[in-house]
Amino acid sequence: MKGFSTRNLKYMRALAGAFPDEAFVQEALAQITWYHAVTLLDKVADPETRAWYVRQTIAQGWSRGVLVLQIEAEAHRRHGKAITNFASTLPSPQSDLARDLLKDPYNFDFLTLAEDAQEKQFQAGLLDHLREFLIELGVGFAFVGSRYHLEVGGKDYYLDLLFYHLRLRAFVVIELKVKEFEPEHLGKMNFYLSAVDDQVRHPEDRPSVGLILCPVKNSVVVEYALRDTTKPIGVAGYTAGKALPPEMRDALPSPERLEEELRKRGPAGGGGPPRVSATNSRKKRSPRPRTSAGDGG
Repeated sequence: MKGFSTRNLKYMRALAGAFPDEAFVQEALAQITWYHAVTLLDKVADPETRAWYVRQTIAQGWSRGVLVLQIEAEAHRRHGKAITNFASTLPSPQSDLARDLLKDPYNFDFLTLAEDAQEKQFQAGLLDHLREFLIELGVGFAFVGSRYHLEVGGKDYYLDLLFYHLRLRAFVVIELKVKEFEPEHLGKMNFYLSAVDDQVRHPEDRPSVGLILCPVKNSVVVEYALRDTTKPIGVAGYTAGKALPPEMRDALPSPERLEEELRKRGPAGGGGPPRVSATNSRKKRSPRPRTSAGDGG
């Protein structure tokens, strides 16, 4: 074989040194792309952590771009860390699978929340970024609905978010909170899970699972609250980007104002005619064939 660049030869040598277990190379590493492998060499130093990302890339179907995001968000530290009562409320191995599906904390930095945000604004933000939300939840979550309607005893109730997990074969009810976890949150979740199991779950489905997401939680309080709860529930935190305060937003020029100022200044900050926009300038160039980015996804 020939034609390899010096850079690729060095990566090949590094790859052989980083993964000395031939069985792992054949069974796992061979299932990811070269670009995934190079990314792991560049960004992950610990061998066990690197192997974890290999397995998760295969299981989750991560593209190279998503792999980078997961590494930067330290997914290996958050995986399976939610506080749950699954060991006492679900049979094995379903309890282990359900526990491994949840994280703590969830990374929702793709959306911005004001300090006084309400649950409905949190929910709307996640739905506006549904693709990123599903990536953060992980493979297997199928979106069923938001504000999912249930009628119990002649009264209307609405679940924040309802999912179905394909591997777990169970509905997953997610309740969103913008304040610290309180024990009474479990009462509402118990009620919702009973209603979903009675009205929505099919006979072949497994018991529905609840997940309460809140920005702050006291682990001892959560563990005490879950101790005698009979429904399978997990509690996890989340991080989210913070919106600029109103006084700062008001001080910043609007996009329209910025565009107007740029038109006045013209090229190089002078007072000449406005520059051709990027869109118009592209139209004047000869077309170039599109090539693959070569990042494995």
